[in-house]
Amino acid sequence: MFSAILIDKTDAGLKVELTQLDEAQLPDGDVTIDVEYSTLNYKDGLAITGKGPVVRKFPMVPGIDLAGTVSESSNPDFKAGDKVVLNGWGVGEGHWGGLAQKAKLKGDWLVPLPAAFTPRQAMAIGTAGYTASLCVEALVQKGVDPAAGEILVTGATGGVGSFAITLLVKAGYTVAASTGKASEEAYLKELGATTIVDRNELSAPGKPFQKERWAGAIDSVGSTTLANICAATRYGGAVAACGLAGGSDFPSSVMPFILRGVSLLGIDSVMAPKAPRLKAWERLARDLDPAALETIATDIGLAEAIEAAGKLMDGTVRGRYVVDVNR
Repeated sequence: MFSAILIDKTDAGLKVELTQLDEAQLPDGDVTIDVEYSTLNYKDGLAITGKGPVVRKFPMVPGIDLAGTVSESSNPDFKAGDKVVLNGWGVGEGHWGGLAQKAKLKGDWLVPLPAAFTPRQAMAIGTAGYTASLCVEALVQKGVDPAAGEILVTGATGGVGSFAITLLVKAGYTVAASTGKASEEAYLKELGATTIVDRNELSAPGKPFQKERWAGAIDSVGSTTLANICAATRYGGAVAACGLAGGSDFPSSVMPFILRGVSLLGIDSVMAPKAPRLKAWERLARDLDPAALETIATDIGLAEAIEAAGKLMDGTVRGRYVVDVNR
């Protein structure tokens, strides 16, 4: 038996509880993992609170991230005792996820835990840090030069934003951080941001073509914010779009793209192939100071994760929740 958070659909509505499950109930997979740590992402918050149609199959163990130790494997790439990390692949949506003490998964979904990090540190990073790393890599590969000007990061106090700032600064970029939390200016500057932008400057509808402000951007908000960013990106700049916290619509025009050569780069962290995943974790291992994770991470136990998911959806959380599934 093992502890897990379980989401189920009943006649009365969604039921979410911490419960005990039998290992025989685990779904199909060729690698069984003793989970040590998981985390709470925006998608996990949607699943646990029922505020978004994330879960595609019931009952479901949420948790799109996990780190732990392989206990059994019939996959040639992994053996018992290996430390591994999982991000995405529909886990916590259509396949039981990481907010449990046990998981059974396809080995093709796993990457080795980088030697630079402990399982806890890997979950302090989680999908948020991994996605931020994919975004930074996309801007670098697109040829956005650090000398070209500031890179804007939206949702800057969230997980993706916090890691994006840290990784961009390490890569030599100057960062402008957008937030609606004026009280967090010191936190953002501690991460390395030099300019703070009030998110209200970006959230209201604006002109489709605006004064050039940024050489590039990493955006996790979407909607009008993303449209305004593209409209104010400098000639030849690029915007990495990885989220929709402000909405899935994109009320923009083609003008920034055909008159300034701006590139809009879509970043998918869920189904990304193994090669970019490994490259993203390589950047994190190389450029992220593990000590910086203490500023970003807040530790909670598995029993606290349900309540914490509500706080996450209320927008009152800074950084990342790391879930010790054995606590």
